[in-house]
Amino acid sequence: MAVRVAVAGASGYAGGEALRLLLAHPEVEIGALTGNSNAGQKLGALQPHLLPLADRVLQETSPDVLAGHDVVFLALPHGQSAAVAEQLGPDVLVVDMGADFRLRNPADWEKFYGSPHAGTWPYGLPELPGGRAALEGSKRIAVPGCYPTAVSLALFPAYAAALAEPEAVIVAASGTSGAGKAAKPHLLGSEVMGSMSPYGVGGVHRHTPR
Repeated sequence: MAVRVAVAGASGYAGGEALRLLLAHPEVEIGALTGNSNAGQKLGALQPHLLPLADRVLQETSPDVLAGHDVVFLALPHGQSAAVAEQLGPDVLVVDMGADFRLRNPADWEKFYGSPHAGTWPYGLPELPGGRAALEGSKRIAVPGCYPTAVSLALFPAYAAALAEPEAVIVAASGTSGAGKAAKPHLLGSEVMGSMSPYGVGGVHRHTPR
């Protein structure tokens, strides 16, 4: 029996990537697709590479639309997932691709995001020791961010083999898709072509506490 999956925030980069992967799964049936600011538009106009879903119309993100699914992926802006997740039933597997449930320390969340802490869900990084066991049976999963994922997967083998010192200096570079689809002058092609620019320096980057 196919697993029925909904994607909230299907018009964004994270939602589009989730759909690309889900389309290749033989046991997944793709259900509701939502995108608040793009509700009413066809997905093909926003995600032209997802041809099998091109004629699907995006809906508003609401509990009624997301009800009746086995799995719900939340690809929403930071701070929006918690309100949606709390209205979904305990039997629904909710996978949050945003930051809302990644941090354990409420003080860290309030410092870096400026809002009340919504709670902590198991970290969706099964490649790390104990990671898969932490996810077994859980109906709530927090997907880790780009830098923590890259750094953790790169460093753990060295730490496990005692080949690296406990403290490491990480030099990482990210593409522009991590900033989302909203138009920003400093992320235009003409600005980033052949160049790099620092951001979030001095310990203020939101991935720092992770």
